[in-house]
Amino acid sequence: MSAVFLPITHASNFRDLAANVRSVAIRPQVLFRSDHLGALDANDAQQIRSLGVRRVLDFRGVDERTAAMCALPDVQVHSLAIEPTIVQVLSELLEGGHRPSEVEVVGHMQDTYRGFVRTSSHRFAEFFRLLLASDEPTVFHCTAGKDRTGFAAALVLHALGATREEVMHDYLLTNQRMKPPSWAWRGLEPHVARVLWGVQPEFLQASLDAIDQDYGGLEAYLREGLGLGPAERDRLRALYCR
Repeated sequence: MSAVFLPITHASNFRDLAANVRSVAIRPQVLFRSDHLGALDANDAQQIRSLGVRRVLDFRGVDERTAAMCALPDVQVHSLAIEPTIVQVLSELLEGGHRPSEVEVVGHMQDTYRGFVRTSSHRFAEFFRLLLASDEPTVFHCTAGKDRTGFAAALVLHALGATREEVMHDYLLTNQRMKPPSWAWRGLEPHVARVLWGVQPEFLQASLDAIDQDYGGLEAYLREGLGLGPAERDRLRALYCR
């Protein structure tokens, strides 16, 4: 599979969710995943508007949204707030004088992904309710477009019939696209910060393991945890597949 990206300068992780899936015919230029849209310049905004985007689904927490409000005009923004617990955890460790190791950061990231299942499933259920309401071109994002967005993208791709290989491929593309902010290294060793500002299979797998433990499998989680029964799955495919 070859990666297809759009040249959005100030949202480097912006991409079409359909671009790298071959096992199912997902409609192109309907679902886009991204990092935050608060730093777009006029050219970026024009490019995104030319795609027909009219709806934005924002997984950022309250302070994240306030610090970088959506710079895309004439769109409806829906807040699906999931607070970035990893930021709080690492901030508290650093303020206490502890500089976490690479292994520790991996463990905290895995805890974050387990939390998506165990404390934030209601947000992902709401995400799917919005997707089921209409098929208007949509961007969904968080701050970096890699964790909350990556989990959401994995769920959508699975629900539409993509293979696990394709789901993981899409997830890992962040490592090619993500441009860490200038403050990304502050307080952390560079090799440790790279863990924080990238993605690893072990992160997503932690959420899948939590799903297996709590629901008995991903199909049961979609049905029982997110409200995607047979009728909803059929509608989702009708809206977003050719």
